[in-house]
Amino acid sequence: KEERIVVLETENAALHLKLAEYQGLAGRSTNEVLQLYAAHGQQLKLQRSSVVTQLHGAIKRLKQDLKSLHSFALELSKEFRRQSKTCLYQVVAAVQGIQLQNEAMQMFQIKAFDLEQSLQEVTERYEKEKEKRRALHNSLVELRGNIRVHCRIRPLLPFDDAAGHSMSQDRQRNLSEKVAYAADDETVLVKCSRPGHASINKTFQFERVYNDLESQDAVFADVAPLLTSLLDGYNVCIMAYGQTGSGKTYTMLGPQLEGNFTFSIEEESELGIIPRATQEVFRLISEKPPGSYWVEVSVVEVYNNEIFDLLAKDSYGKVFGVKRDVVTTREGKSDVPLLTHETVENASEFLHLVNRGLQLRVRHPTLVHAHSSRSHLVVTLTITTVVFGDNFGTLWEDEQTSQRLNKEVSSTFPQKTRDNKSTSSSRASSPVQLEATEKMKQVKTRLQLVDLAGSECVGMSGVTGAALRETSFINRSLSALADVLGAIAEQRAHVPYRNSKLTHLLQDSVGGDAKLLVMLCISPGQKYLTESMQSLGFGTRARQVQRGQVRKKNLPVLSKGK
Repeated sequence: KEERIVVLETENAALHLKLAEYQGLAGRSTNEVLQLYAAHGQQLKLQRSSVVTQLHGAIKRLKQDLKSLHSFALELSKEFRRQSKTCLYQVVAAVQGIQLQNEAMQMFQIKAFDLEQSLQEVTERYEKEKEKRRALHNSLVELRGNIRVHCRIRPLLPFDDAAGHSMSQDRQRNLSEKVAYAADDETVLVKCSRPGHASINKTFQFERVYNDLESQDAVFADVAPLLTSLLDGYNVCIMAYGQTGSGKTYTMLGPQLEGNFTFSIEEESELGIIPRATQEVFRLISEKPPGSYWVEVSVVEVYNNEIFDLLAKDSYGKVFGVKRDVVTTREGKSDVPLLTHETVENASEFLHLVNRGLQLRVRHPTLVHAHSSRSHLVVTLTITTVVFGDNFGTLWEDEQTSQRLNKEVSSTFPQKTRDNKSTSSSRASSPVQLEATEKMKQVKTRLQLVDLAGSECVGMSGVTGAALRETSFINRSLSALADVLGAIAEQRAHVPYRNSKLTHLLQDSVGGDAKLLVMLCISPGQKYLTESMQSLGFGTRARQVQRGQVRKKNLPVLSKGK
């Protein structure tokens, strides 16, 4: 046991040594752990101190930024206040300026209104004075028997630019330049220029001038008053004069139609003087008592100084041009024996007859005009007026008198046959005898509508052969017309009416037996300057003719007693 105790004590001492050894290791480990904890704590402190430092720096920077922003905001607010004050001052100044401008505008508007009223009053006075001057001029024309001359300037057309192959473009451009203008409604301005010379402006005065934009309605509006004179007992003659291609046929008839020349409402705006005049005549007749008027029409052409009746028929009823002659009656009036007169009752029948005559009219193409008329066309409306009582133009006031007069004269007027063909009459061969009472008389007035053939320059038109011969006769007849007007203007004892069939046929109209209106038609291009100046010179000479006051046709036609 003692040995066992000694062994156990020895083991216990060894264990105590190991325990001490282990405690020393544990102490060292604890110290190491403490050192580690201390190092870790220091590391954490170091990290915390760096973050705080960074945050502190950031905070400082933010404070500096806030201060700069605050100062900028203060400056911005100050600038905003300053600019707002400036803008406010500008707005106030602008409002004041606008108010001043509005006041000035109102003053200007008042002044403009006053000026407009003054201008309107002056314009009205000018128009009244113009109308008075025109009325006085027309009265002077009536007293002197002057020829009314109107001038119409056609627009430039595509064929005006056509030129020969050898002509340069500059030359062609110069020829197509517009040189004739309507300065106003009574003045034509022509620019005359020659190579190497200064341009000269020439003016021509006429009763009425139409520019290239005025319509057929405007032209006829100035012609219509003459038609009223027709039913008042005056003869009326309207003729178109000008060179080839200047718009005479368009002015007198209307556009060239391929089919029948029929009166159509759709084409009414393009119709010329002849169809419009007929419509106006029948409109005026419709306002008169029934049976007091009846109308006859004849259509002739003067071709190569020969007169052809374009309404004559053969035994089979076929229409063909028959040569007629013009004679001078004992009373000194021109007449065409055996001339066909067709009775018409409305404008449609008249246009049908005119179209029938136009189919026979001679036309021939030239370099200037593709449908050049080679003859003078004369359309004559003879209006027979039955006058009841001693005074010419007495109107029937009661219906019974009108019906009685209609019964008395109904058997006298030419009636339509059963086959709806008009009867023909002639002053020389079969004069109509009016069977009426002693208180009735018959008065005949004539409306002559003349579409003259155009004067031509042979070198420009390029005609040869038969067309050249036609041109010669056309120019000769127009020259004879100018000679007649010259003789009347100079009041010569002898007027050469018989130098041409045209002047012989129009002797009564040109010589003072009718109110005569000459419609000058001119082309505005430089290429036609010579012909336009010739036409304007003709119109100027025609205005100077004084034929004496035109007389009414109030002589009764002798009638048989019942």
